Amino acid sequence: MPKIVVVNGTPSLVSRINAVMDHAESDLRSRGFEVERINIAELPPEDLIHTRFESEAIVKANGLVAEADAVIVVSPVYKASYTGVLKTFLDLIPQKGLAGKIVLPLFMGGSLAHLLTIEYALKPVLSVLGARHILGGVFAVDSQAVRNDQGIVELAEELKLRLDAAVGELAEETALKAARKAQP
Repeated sequence: MPKIVVVNGTPSLVSRINAVMDHAESDLRSRGFEVERINIAELPPEDLIHTRFESEAIVKANGLVAEADAVIVVSPVYKASYTGVLKTFLDLIPQKGLAGKIVLPLFMGGSLAHLLTIEYALKPVLSVLGARHILGGVFAVDSQAVRNDQGIVELAEELKLRLDAAVGELAEETALKAARKAQP
């Protein structure tokens, strides 16, 4: 069964972007994929800041990335880029740690002014880490993920459609890759 790891780069575990991740993960599980999530905010801050490659938590997180066939990178946009929390973790991934992985970015920002954050801020770093198969990704605007009266985040239908298309592409590409690996 192909494995997908979600790297959650939001510093808050109650962020609206969690609804985006939950939607993507649910879709992938319904397609038969094994999905794991790395919440960077739950990793020891000292290990991230001091780049402790040997830390048990960092070794475990990097092991999940290494075992994955595909990686979903999630982040809100802060100051026209991804979060510093995500950057500290990306700095701890081995030099070619994303080689051979299919990568899907999922970002959320306050306005369309930050639409190109994935292209200009994230993709160059992913490329340095060996990623060669980076999908277009999904950029959501904050207004597309709204808390209802019960505090539940509801995603706009247009966003769900774009997520479904992107996750469908990720699933298809990952399944094709797994099938090629399985051939004698």
